[in-house]
Amino acid sequence: MRGRAVAVLVAVAFTALPACGSAEPSAEAPRVATLQSAAAEPSASATAKAERPRERIGMTSEEYEALLEPYNKCMREQGFDPVDARKKAEAAADSAEGERAEKANRICEPQFLPLPPWEKDQANPEARDFALAVVKCLKGKGVEYVEVSEDGISIALGGDHNDPRSISLGMEHIPDCERQVAARS
Repeated sequence: MRGRAVAVLVAVAFTALPACGSAEPSAEAPRVATLQSAAAEPSASATAKAERPRERIGMTSEEYEALLEPYNKCMREQGFDPVDARKKAEAAADSAEGERAEKANRICEPQFLPLPPWEKDQANPEARDFALAVVKCLKGKGVEYVEVSEDGISIALGGDHNDPRSISLGMEHIPDCERQVAARS
């Protein structure tokens, strides 16, 4: 993870350096190798990862749909319309449609599918702490059967009892608890 962060910072630095010197060289000035002329272009994958959108805690469904539009556009360009497929609900039933969706997703997901909120990202070393704080908040709101899932970041409601009250109360209060915990961070 740390190596990836360093690579992104280096790519950003090389991208920003050419903007530092805005004066045009005179026609009489000798050409000298500079960082501007020697800087390598960042790879497409480094640029895509740096620009990949990220969800935020408390986003509205409209904000999420807007964040998802570049992914949907990419999928359409690859021959699969996810919005149309959701309406028709045929992607799961039609194997050819499912294969097209899978092929398009392999191309589009790494570039455009929004990352989870940082608080819920597996790459975040503090994600489990966030989940534990959300569980504590939910218990404070009367959710009896709630815990952090085995993945360390998801919330499990209902416990072994599959308690309907805990599930419904948890679903009702999770968004508020997530916002409260995120605001304290």
